Order: sequence, then C-alpha cells, then structure tokens
Amino acid sequence: MSINDLPVLSALRTKMQWHQERQRVLSENVSNSDTPKFRPRDLVEPKLDRTGATVGGGVGTLPMMQTSATHMAASGAPDSFDNDRGKSGFQTRPAGNAVNLEEQMLKVSANQMDYAAVTSLYSRSLHLLKAAIGKG
Repeated sequence: MSINDLPVLSALRTKMQWHQERQRVLSENVSNSDTPKFRPRDLVEPKLDRTGATVGGGVGTLPMMQTSATHMAASGAPDSFDNDRGKSGFQTRPAGNAVNLEEQMLKVSANQMDYAAVTSLYSRSLHLLKAAIGKG
C-alpha cells in the first residue's frame, strides 16, 4: 500500500483540489462583477465517507440539470439551473449583474483560510507518517 492510498491523505487531497477549483470560480465572479447579466456561481462542497472517498461522484462531476423547458429532464435531477439559490436575487443591478463584491471577497478569504488549514493538516500527516517509518 502506497502512502497515496491512505484514506486520510486522499480525503485531504480531494479537499485541497476542491478549494483550488472554488478559488477559480470565485475569482471569475469577482472579475465579472461589471459584466451585464452575469450571475455569481459557487461550488458544492464534496461529501466524504469514512474511507475518504467522495460520496455522489468525484471532484468536478456535476449532476445533469434541465437548463431549458424544452430539454428532457434527467431522473432525480433538479428542475432548473440555479447558480446562487436565490441569495442574490434582490441585489441584481439594472444591467442584470448580481455579483456582490463584499460577499465574494468574504468567500475568497474564507476559502483561502480553509485551504491553508487543509494543507497544514496534509503536511503534518505526511511528517507523522515519515516519523513513524523512521525517515523523519
């Protein structure tokens, strides 16, 4: 069994990848804050089971959604594509842009702190494993 196969390290790697992708999505929201009719997006946090594997698909997988009334609905899929679940509907500007910069920057900083915590846990776990096998 290699070190990469350990459930704890696999879960931490999945979490780090999710935080990296979320940072990309949040930065797109900020960069499009003046784009007409732009709606902010966010990622759903992956759910991990006891073994560290993702439940309900891997990182980057999205469920099928019906984005138009003329599309066929997938079984068990949401009826429509809702980027922010109605949170920013009241903050939409006349041009149709719904990005709240303060909210997005709070999400960016929280995501950055969470990523730092996960990377710290990952490096400490590796250090403990190296110490346990006598190479640290």
